[in-house]
Amino acid sequence: MHVIPQPNHVIPTQGSFELTNATVIVAEGAAMAKAEQLASWLRPATGFRLPIQPATESTSTIALVLREPRLPSEAYELAVAPGRIQLTAASEAGLFYAGQTLRQLLPVEIFDQDHHAMDWTIPCVHITDAPRFGWRGAHLDVARHFMPMAFLKKFVDGLALHKYNVFHLHLTEDQGWRIQIKKYPLLTELGAWRETTRTGHERDADRSFDNKRHGGFYTADQLRELVAYAAARHITIVPEIEMPGHAQAAIAAHPELGNVPEELDVMPNWGISKHVFNAEEGTILFLQDVLAEVLDIFPGKYIHIGGDECPKDEWKSSPKMQARIKELGLGDEYELQSYFIRRMDTWLGARGRVLVGWDEILEGGLADSATVMSWRGEAGGIAAARAGHDVVMAPNTYTYFDYLQSVDKASEPLAIGGFLPLETVHGYEPIPKELTPQEASHVLGTQFQLWTEYMPVPEHVEYMTYPRACALAEVAWSMQSRPSYADFLQRLAVHEARLDKLGMKRRRTI
Repeated sequence: MHVIPQPNHVIPTQGSFELTNATVIVAEGAAMAKAEQLASWLRPATGFRLPIQPATESTSTIALVLREPRLPSEAYELAVAPGRIQLTAASEAGLFYAGQTLRQLLPVEIFDQDHHAMDWTIPCVHITDAPRFGWRGAHLDVARHFMPMAFLKKFVDGLALHKYNVFHLHLTEDQGWRIQIKKYPLLTELGAWRETTRTGHERDADRSFDNKRHGGFYTADQLRELVAYAAARHITIVPEIEMPGHAQAAIAAHPELGNVPEELDVMPNWGISKHVFNAEEGTILFLQDVLAEVLDIFPGKYIHIGGDECPKDEWKSSPKMQARIKELGLGDEYELQSYFIRRMDTWLGARGRVLVGWDEILEGGLADSATVMSWRGEAGGIAAARAGHDVVMAPNTYTYFDYLQSVDKASEPLAIGGFLPLETVHGYEPIPKELTPQEASHVLGTQFQLWTEYMPVPEHVEYMTYPRACALAEVAWSMQSRPSYADFLQRLAVHEARLDKLGMKRRRTI
């Protein structure tokens, strides 16, 4: 059985189930939507238009059963016997994951088109499965390089196949603002476009640029459509609006948000801009206006505000910011950043949302209800969990998929640097050994990061994603005593054929 991520309890039984055009899908009530989804997955390759009925006399059935509250919310059971398959769950999400496992029990051609002459047999088995973590995430930066909406939907489909349930969408940066804000149209009219882009690596001595205009943005309606598309696949989109750093594109559109009198361009090169938001009351209210429209588009619980890599140079040299620090009774610029984040935390909390920030939000004092995303190793996550805050583990050493996949740089496309091989990803343990069981309960899960400075096109993003995303899916889903890396590779050898049939531009391991 070559399923990724590996289900937690698998008992093979005798015989097989044959899927034919006489098979009937049985479902009713809330299970009907998942039955229709399953039928749509099976149709292209088989050509079968399987009927969906509340009951049947057929001797070949696939039954979807919602049964509460016997199973946890994302758990499922999948029983395959000759003549009958039953998918049982307490939620639609559980049925969805059961369906994804069922797809992988079929021949790999089920992920292709027009194999109508094949025999579609499924080995008999009983599977009981549930995820280890509730946050199984993927981060994609569409600000450094804009990605078309069609690709975002394909990206979501890939996540869904591997039972990810969070899509962290990084929408704003120094190099581009990608979300329509109707109250402030200049954010996209000016901030979504840069006139040129750095070529080669940022560390190269040759400071060349391509002199090509790059940009784009998503309308509110497009993003609502993406939210619905992801929700149908049980994926929540967590939007990220960067503040107070990584803000040059917004300041280029609205200079009053910055700290210097000269007008700025949208940043054309990579790295960290020293131009950050000021902490004036008007800027905080402006960004809360922005967040109000973000909340209207994205209904999920979590809103990411960045909070990382915010140079304090401008605040230190700005008389207005120094006066602001004194006015608020703060000790230094780090406490000013903490004040800025706390204002957003309070504002979001009053609207029933939870602020998420990179681990720099710990500096100067952590906002009361914030969730920390630990990227600079695990120290920030450990500190936050010990303080009673929820944590998503996203350390660069295990989850930064913009890192090289080989030490032989010449064999790989241009990348930011670092080295993160597949085996290292599969071997990651998201619960730091330093935490007590009570502290460890604050670790919501893990996610991988795709930063796109050096990924200008979707094909490059996919190459950096797969098969590493397959490995982290197993880390996030399977039990702590998950199968060995050798076992994973055996299953991956078959799974990569599925990725090929889905048109994923993966890095080849075979």
